[in-house]
Amino acid sequence: MGFIVRYRFLSARWFKAYSLIFAGALLIASGYVLFITPHRIVPGGIYGISIVLHHTFGTPVGLVALAFNIPLTILGIKVLGPRFGAKTVTGFFLTSGFIDGMSWLLRNTQIKIDDPLLASIYGGAVIGLGVGFLFRAKATCGGTDVMAMMLGKWTRWPLGRLMMMVDSVIVVFGTLIFGDWKTPMYSLVAIFFMGKVIDLVLQGISYEKVVLVISDRFEDIGSIIVKRLNRGATLIQGEGMFNRKTRKLIFVVLNRRELLMLQESINEIDKKAFMIVMNADEILGRGFRSLHDKVSDD
Repeated sequence: MGFIVRYRFLSARWFKAYSLIFAGALLIASGYVLFITPHRIVPGGIYGISIVLHHTFGTPVGLVALAFNIPLTILGIKVLGPRFGAKTVTGFFLTSGFIDGMSWLLRNTQIKIDDPLLASIYGGAVIGLGVGFLFRAKATCGGTDVMAMMLGKWTRWPLGRLMMMVDSVIVVFGTLIFGDWKTPMYSLVAIFFMGKVIDLVLQGISYEKVVLVISDRFEDIGSIIVKRLNRGATLIQGEGMFNRKTRKLIFVVLNRRELLMLQESINEIDKKAFMIVMNADEILGRGFRSLHDKVSDD
């Protein structure tokens, strides 16, 4: 969660940010109400605790989450400083309101998915889409990330590890309360799909590949990359660990079609060439999407 980003009131970026927050909160609420809560799935976070309390005491999920989020945010501001602006507050208020509002409107409606595994997949994907929208707007719906950030300040542990630990404790808590060992499996499935969809929203679908080529005929291969594929490349000085021989490594980023063309060309030039192909989550810069466009769109 970053520091506060302010937009001019009623500007285009303000409308875009708050539209994303509204849509994201609605999607998150839909995921919980339609898929996650009815099957007692506990995907970590404040809402996971609220689901456990809902099925144990009959308390409303959204209101309980709000009761946790407000003091957590106030404490987070005192401990961490001004990291939680109006957009985050709007995010968790809207999410809680939508959850309880939809629960009331659909109180007499039977859930359409009876299979908890499918519910965890759909629920995780829908919630992940909503969370991704909130992240694009530089906001969150509150939750254990605030708790993890405070623990990180005190323990100096990595934030990702702390978030995983906090969510794991909540999943275990739900398992013990419900007494059902299917709960952690479905919860992990939901968390997995949630994370994948969040990455997809933030980074998009990438068709680019990162390629490393080691060959004695690096000049000929480099000429193919520059002249035939019209791509830039970087020549890296390397040294073999076995024979201590100096080698040249070609570093290049290509799309799938260009990769196939390069592989065919390398096969003709040097059949003994060593080639590593890696997936790239996101590539920004000349020849691809610019960093400026990425930041401006967000």
